[in-house]
Amino acid sequence: MNEKTENIVVLITAANEDEAARLAKILVEARLATCVSLVPQARSFFWWEGKIDEQRETIMLAKTRREVLPQLIETVQKNHSYSVPEIIALPIIAGASNYLNWLAAEIKP
Repeated sequence: MNEKTENIVVLITAANEDEAARLAKILVEARLATCVSLVPQARSFFWWEGKIDEQRETIMLAKTRREVLPQLIETVQKNHSYSVPEIIALPIIAGASNYLNWLAAEIKP
């Protein structure tokens, strides 16, 4: 098990599965994410413009490295339909060494 990596998972919500797939391809092709998994049909509740809103969204799980996070955020914001997209980075504190090594090797800062 590989401990204390610089690998991260970035959670991104998209308006629908088509937008999420388009964003995922952009991130993987740019080598800003090694893998992006899509979780369609999430039901989100949130405050927006002074009231509670509810939307069906697709959650993106982008596996990447901390060093490319600023570029990943910029790329998502530039290509996203939302004016304020959810982009949240979480540390990967441990995992299978062969997976984490592969993840790190495929990112090209």
